[in-house]
Amino acid sequence: MQIANPIYDVVFKYLMEDSKLAKLMISSIIGENIERLSFLPQEFVSDIEKPKKGEKSKAKRNRSDSLTVYRLDFSAKIKTAEGYKNVIIELQKAKFPTDIMRFRSYLGQQFANKNNFQKIKIDNHIRKTGLPIISIYFLGHKLDNTTASAIKVSRQYSDLITDEIIETKESFIESLTLDSYVIQIPYLTDKRRSELEILLSVFDQRNPVDKDRHILNVREEDFPLKYRPIIRKLQKAILDNEVKKRMEMEDGIIDELEDMEREIEGLELKVEKVEQENLHVKQEYQHAKHEIQSLQNELEKLRKLLNDNKKSV
Repeated sequence: MQIANPIYDVVFKYLMEDSKLAKLMISSIIGENIERLSFLPQEFVSDIEKPKKGEKSKAKRNRSDSLTVYRLDFSAKIKTAEGYKNVIIELQKAKFPTDIMRFRSYLGQQFANKNNFQKIKIDNHIRKTGLPIISIYFLGHKLDNTTASAIKVSRQYSDLITDEIIETKESFIESLTLDSYVIQIPYLTDKRRSELEILLSVFDQRNPVDKDRHILNVREEDFPLKYRPIIRKLQKAILDNEVKKRMEMEDGIIDELEDMEREIEGLELKVEKVEQENLHVKQEYQHAKHEIQSLQNELEKLRKLLNDNKKSV
């Protein structure tokens, strides 16, 4: 079966804007039962749009910010063994390693958002506390030191004195820390050791049908029945002319961004070289300055000695 490549923002958006499929995808990644999932205002979601008249310079200026990271925010109600919990789920997909600072910026915005709170009852008192945040990152690049395709970063409370694990959760801690999940798309392989690996294989870039990698080839029978709606949604995306057009636009813009990245890297190397040369010149200058000072001191001593000799004569 042929499917549209979900590594493209426009295809990823086409898939994740179906709330049922988004809930299925996210539940499978975090391993929790999501009872309700709803979109939050998507003011930070990037889109592939042609600039309107008079906006060309602004669009070009913001192009890197809007097209290297794609972001969706959700509000979720999760069923746990202890009951229900409400959380914010921030899902981001990035193309370049340099996007890390945008991740930090977006996360800061979530923590600072005054709407991301809940009221809880503690000792018969109503208290306002921040909603816990779960972050999910889909990376189109490799991390520096690990080859795991799917990584969970989970928090655990422990007594710093006794090393005992603390099982109870605190709203203070939950409001200020977060669990994270990282998917390294380049490390998705033909290994299918779990249902999650099977699901994530829709992002596997090793089976393109066309040279532009707009279309991937998958075997529907390899996927459990519950995941097949995702496959069929991606199959439908191929027939959507608007999706096709935007994938082509994304190709052109990403090529331009990659050229910019290479140019910036080259300029950074030049700056580093100049800084090293300047450091060497500065060190030479300091050494020469020290030598001059030493010679001046010796000269002063000789003058003093000469003056003393004149006086003695």
